[in-house]
Amino acid sequence: MITHRRALGGALALAVAAGIVAGTLPANAAAAAPAGRTAAAQSGRAAGDAELRAILQRLTTVDGGPGALVEVRDRRGRSVLTSGVADVRTQAPMRGDSTFRIGSMTKPFVATVVLQLVGEHRVVLDAPVERYLPGVVRGPGGDGRVITVRQLLQHTSGLPDYLDFLDPLSILSDPLAHHDTRDLVDLALAQPPAFPAPGGGWDYSNTNYLLAGMIIEKVTGHPYGEEIRRRIIAPLGLTATSVPDDASAIPGPHPRGYVRPGADAPLLDATAINPSVAGASGAMISSAGDLDRFLAALLGGRLLRPAQLAEMTAVRATGDAGRAYGLGLERRTLPCGGTYWGHGGDIFGYETAGGATADGRQATVMVNVDPGGTDAQDDDMRAAVETALCADPRA
Repeated sequence: MITHRRALGGALALAVAAGIVAGTLPANAAAAAPAGRTAAAQSGRAAGDAELRAILQRLTTVDGGPGALVEVRDRRGRSVLTSGVADVRTQAPMRGDSTFRIGSMTKPFVATVVLQLVGEHRVVLDAPVERYLPGVVRGPGGDGRVITVRQLLQHTSGLPDYLDFLDPLSILSDPLAHHDTRDLVDLALAQPPAFPAPGGGWDYSNTNYLLAGMIIEKVTGHPYGEEIRRRIIAPLGLTATSVPDDASAIPGPHPRGYVRPGADAPLLDATAINPSVAGASGAMISSAGDLDRFLAALLGGRLLRPAQLAEMTAVRATGDAGRAYGLGLERRTLPCGGTYWGHGGDIFGYETAGGATADGRQATVMVNVDPGGTDAQDDDMRAAVETALCADPRA
């Protein structure tokens, strides 16, 4: 959700005097371990965990994060690793079952609901936004009469990103303030477009997903969060996942979320913030386990009909090597060969990244500082996901 992630801070490293905590839990509570696990397989998993431990150690030392966690799931079970602290004041360790703000990992949930509505013939992907939000998208930044729903979901609308025109420090100075979605959209529309013609380029814009949430509400008569709860959270039993609207509290056990406002500045606690500043572009709360289950269900065809899943995974180039974007999902190249699907998320206090492979492996990683982390933090977040997904699935 945060566009200029490093705007508030530099590369100040934070040394955290905490070790790595690891635990392996079964996918089903009825079974303590998958049947048929051999000593060699256990050794293979241990080797993969060792690589992940090293990445988490970097995230919570040289990269500057107070704490981090990663959860890896496959058909045999799940493995949770944590490093560092959830609270720099109390030095409480990071918990593997933590909940946290997921930022732009909200976007795959929103895109899924829109595509479900497409499957129900209530939304047409290539219809103009004007059909669903008459008069809303009009301004220098774009025209809803020529921008389509598909272009919103794929970031090819050319609409400016409203976050480029909000001062992060002003948000942090009044973190509980409500932000009206229409006001945020209007802020973006008053700016020049990212490129002249919709569909003529690719540019990531959180404004697109504010509008997608508005379309959900217009078509269903319910807020986008209510539809996510009804269509995704409840059916999948994602008990740690919520859409908080204006609520500033994070339910369940959670780490404090921090911002580093300058290279030499102390960490600022940004745990309590009104998520309406992110809305449908990034307001949700979840856990690593719930995000892994969501990605598994999505790619496994449990949430979308085949035609709509095919639309979601039809990608276009983003200009970044090895990265292409579908409808609310990214496709990236794995260093071990093949590809995976997922998304990243940034919001005040937390950075998240998640991915899943077609063969049923998922991984989600979180660190509790953002913005103000280092560029190396971004690299190691992705490295954690890719290392987990590249581990031998037979191990």
